[in-house]
Amino acid sequence: MEFKNTLMESLGIEVVSLDKNRVEMTMPVDGRTHQPLGFLHGGASIALAESAASIGACLHVDLESYHVFGIEINANHVKSKRDGTVTAIAKPIHVGKTTMVWEVTIQDEESNLICISRCTIGVVPKKS
Repeated sequence: MEFKNTLMESLGIEVVSLDKNRVEMTMPVDGRTHQPLGFLHGGASIALAESAASIGACLHVDLESYHVFGIEINANHVKSKRDGTVTAIAKPIHVGKTTMVWEVTIQDEESNLICISRCTIGVVPKKS
């Protein structure tokens, strides 16, 4: 998968590992991902979570025949962070033919929970 010229590139999100049952990605906590008071922006965490869930969903489908789209996401921001790196770990809870549900935990370098999210992914056939 190519991530050039995407939100992921803009936020500095990088893939650590890709497996259909576990996706791990990192994101820096810096000026690209801060809110105005200098803390990790909740929206950046959500972008990281949805990216990890969506890429995980891609591993379950034939991308020649289907698109995957995030259709719902929720998140609880548990702990703030000013700098360093956060890591998202996404795991499927449900893998169906038309929808998937992924749980994504975002942790800091000391394994402190920063955010927990659940993302519903739609699997949509491509039009011929």
